[in-house]
Amino acid sequence: MGGERGRASIYLLLLMSGLVLGAVVGGEIMRRLYAPRSTAEAAEARRNSRLESEGAHKDSHVLPQESIATSRRNAIVQAAERVAPCVVGIVVTQLQYDRTLYYYDDFFNPFMPPKMVPQYREVQNMGSGFIISKDGLILTNYHVVEGALKLYVNFSDGRRLEAKVVGAHPASDIAVVRVSGESFPAVELGDSDDLLIGEWVVAIGNPFLNFFNDAHPTVTVGVLSALDRNFWPNEEGAYYQNMIQTDAAINPGNSGGPLLNAEGKVIGVNTSIYTGGTKNSGGSIGIGFAIPINRAKRVARELVAYGRKRSIWTGIAAQDLDRAIALALGYNRTQGVVVVSVEEGSPGAEAGLRKGDVIVEMGDRVIRSALDIDGLFLNYFVGDTVPMRIVRGGKQKLLSMKLKEERKR
Repeated sequence: MGGERGRASIYLLLLMSGLVLGAVVGGEIMRRLYAPRSTAEAAEARRNSRLESEGAHKDSHVLPQESIATSRRNAIVQAAERVAPCVVGIVVTQLQYDRTLYYYDDFFNPFMPPKMVPQYREVQNMGSGFIISKDGLILTNYHVVEGALKLYVNFSDGRRLEAKVVGAHPASDIAVVRVSGESFPAVELGDSDDLLIGEWVVAIGNPFLNFFNDAHPTVTVGVLSALDRNFWPNEEGAYYQNMIQTDAAINPGNSGGPLLNAEGKVIGVNTSIYTGGTKNSGGSIGIGFAIPINRAKRVARELVAYGRKRSIWTGIAAQDLDRAIALALGYNRTQGVVVVSVEEGSPGAEAGLRKGDVIVEMGDRVIRSALDIDGLFLNYFVGDTVPMRIVRGGKQKLLSMKLKEERKR
């Protein structure tokens, strides 16, 4: 009996050991079989949760390439696409004076000295412009169309149309030309009084029109570097006052093209660059200038309505101050200009100006010299009212002068 009980105990122990070992081995096998699947499912669950939190559906078909393409179409790309069809290349035929004199001998009069006859030749100049109305009005620089004998406008779709100058104003360096037709794509004009230094800007023009016979415009991008940049008058007589400065590349051929903000609105007319060398000696070094569009569009309206910008008449004559004149007037500074005459019945007389008054401010500008007054009136037109701060007898006074058109003499 005792031996049978011992064997039974051994059998029972072996059975229990087998059950425990089987459970351990089975558990390990199950863990190895199902753990990877659980991990993959967990990863998939985390991915789906992330996509759902980003607004994406689990079975979305948006590919990474499509997402990249969407991000590439930023505001600058869209602005350039909208405006590019409105930008044109302008080719002008001009008569150029050849400084080399031609000597003409009279064969039949050998006793007379040869005559020196000036020579002229036709040359082509090029620039850019942009359409401002659907009936074919194009805004550009005066120096682009100056002295035009023939003028052609090239569109990005391959068309080439002859154009005529509607009007031009050398001092503003603004001109308007017209092509015949209708339903032209026109730009949207912005507000150059609402600009931010450092904001993105886009310059568009046609620097390669004559080189490659390609009218598709070129796009450059930069920032608005500075505002209210002023220049001395150049030899052509243009006053570059209150200009927009940008580091967007403006190259030869870009003159007259639009400067855009990131919304695709025109905020300026690309006009000139500073190269750091002599005139036309180099390309862009990141210092370019554009005429503010608010001034340009007012000049354009005058040119369309009158064929010219009406000249402003103030009826006053002024000169720069020196210390002797300032002391004689009881004024302890040399900043400003002194009024030397006022025409009777003129806007200056109606405003209350007198001989000997010192003008220290006009509009929103401090007046340091008579040149400042000339530049100031680029932003004013017939009918505008100009506030002034003057010094008379050592005391300051505020006056207002309503501008009139210059009288015919």
